[in-house]
Amino acid sequence: MFEQLEKINTAPKPFEFYTAADLWTDEYTSEQMLKFHLDAGIDASSRNMAFIDRSVDWIASHFDIGTKKKIADFGCGPGLYAARLARRHAVVTGIDFSKRSIQYAQEIANREKLPINYVNRNYLDFKTDDRFHLIIMIMCDFCALSPVQRKKILSRFHTLLEPSGSVLLDVYSLISFNEKEEKALYEVNLLNGFWSPHKYYGFLNTFKYEKEKVILDKYTIIEAERSRTIYNWFQCFSPESLEKEFKDSGFVIESYYSDVAGTSFSSQSREFAVIAKKL
Repeated sequence: MFEQLEKINTAPKPFEFYTAADLWTDEYTSEQMLKFHLDAGIDASSRNMAFIDRSVDWIASHFDIGTKKKIADFGCGPGLYAARLARRHAVVTGIDFSKRSIQYAQEIANREKLPINYVNRNYLDFKTDDRFHLIIMIMCDFCALSPVQRKKILSRFHTLLEPSGSVLLDVYSLISFNEKEEKALYEVNLLNGFWSPHKYYGFLNTFKYEKEKVILDKYTIIEAERSRTIYNWFQCFSPESLEKEFKDSGFVIESYYSDVAGTSFSSQSREFAVIAKKL
């Protein structure tokens, strides 16, 4: 037992493990995530609906979204952005790991006859012959990727964009990193039963990596029939560090905002958004 507790409370190397499938493809947790996506009043799996409406208004105006404008939504979830952009006559491709979210999004698209191509795949492995005017990655998905994965996805973006195409994404700032505190928490049925329909013992260990500016929420879930560990990584950025990653991949950052709704940039924001243009 002592050795097991030691293992639970030990920090791995930054981005040593990647367990996205355990969250997004598990039958039970994917159902919980979809519920969070569709809860109009909270910022959990998605932004709250009022923010999304404001965000899409700004995106449509800023990028002159209209007929034949081709958009790829990486990490589209249940299509909250994709559907709204398609209703403005954009041609949208949505990519997401969660089969449940994609099925929900496809039902909406079919019912409204929206021109959306949904792809159920890890977006790190997404390939297509299509080329896009705009790629979006919203809800700080970029921060969950390791440096190697981020380099891979930016290279993929560069390939998939039309000449002078743009990327819009948001990230956690160093303010967010500084405000986060390390902790160790134990609860029966941690997070109100989020991880399993059966009784379980849940451990949450939050670790901070000062040099790398990375936060890890490490969940250890122990059930009668199985035990598992889920690693949720959060890379935090300064504008300078994010600019370097984009520059190294053939982009120039055109503008900074405090969010993906076009709010003016503030150095005190816990998150910030960028528009990067393909060179």
